[in-house]
Amino acid sequence: MRLSHSPSPFGALRSVERLSGRRFPFLFGLAFAIVITCGAIVQSVAAERVIEDATGRKVTIGSTDRIVTIGGDITEIVYALGAGDRIIARDTTSSYPPEAAAKPDVGYMRALSAEGVLSVKPDLIIAVEGSGPKDAITLLESASVPIVIVPERRTGDSILAKVRLIADILGETEKGDKLAGTMAAKFKALETALARIPENERRKAVFLMSLNGGKPMAAGHNTAADSMIRIAGGINPMAAVEGYKPASDEALIAAEPEVVVMMIGQSGPPKPEVVFDSPALRATPAARDKALVTMDGLYLLGFGPRTADAARDLAHALYPKLDLPEWPAAD
Repeated sequence: MRLSHSPSPFGALRSVERLSGRRFPFLFGLAFAIVITCGAIVQSVAAERVIEDATGRKVTIGSTDRIVTIGGDITEIVYALGAGDRIIARDTTSSYPPEAAAKPDVGYMRALSAEGVLSVKPDLIIAVEGSGPKDAITLLESASVPIVIVPERRTGDSILAKVRLIADILGETEKGDKLAGTMAAKFKALETALARIPENERRKAVFLMSLNGGKPMAAGHNTAADSMIRIAGGINPMAAVEGYKPASDEALIAAEPEVVVMMIGQSGPPKPEVVFDSPALRATPAARDKALVTMDGLYLLGFGPRTADAARDLAHALYPKLDLPEWPAAD
């Protein structure tokens, strides 16, 4: 006769222990994976930022590891914020700093191909206002890659705002505030020095884009050159004209410029003997004094991180005897 009996409570306990021993590492690993995944999701969402660009569009920014920059000022600012290594391609106007030239070139900022820009597989496109053509920008705005259009304004304050906006886009707000603060101090120091010049002693400086066939292309109102002349304490005698326009001999003679400002071209700086041989300039005070100022185009007209330095250099050329503020030279 066989006796039946209940399992030992001690045996049941050992069975539970064995079962728990096998499952605990699995359950712990699963819980850990869930925590890490949730953390990554939260971190990813937290990293996203919504930026309102120059067109009024609300753009959601995620990763900024692979950036295409359109506009020499945009590229300079990204480098100045210490994020140049994130740029995977840039436009033709982005020639500074020198290491930017090693990046792939997606074309001239006003003659872009949407397919060319997207072919480098960016996470983000930052383009200055005025980039084009319009059809290409429209295609880029409809693509899955976020594109931020940065306002193009030409005052000291607008440059500071541009720096802070790009810093926010990159998630580098603290660096943006520091860079903007340094630039603001320079603009203020220059403005204070230039305020000592009496109005009747302000020099008339005309900016000439070119001398094609002896026909000067002069900068009028609402141009980068006009803004830079004013920031440097000069007067643009062609300011009554809008934009860059061919200037007649009569108009330039009547303007009586005391200084001619031009960009350094690919073949080097323009020569005074060539510039002042133009019939439109021979009879001007600038020709009499051979007063020609030549500067790098992006440095002079880029309206990026070096603009205060460029304005100071131009001011020194206009007013060599004026006591201007000293600060470390731009690289």
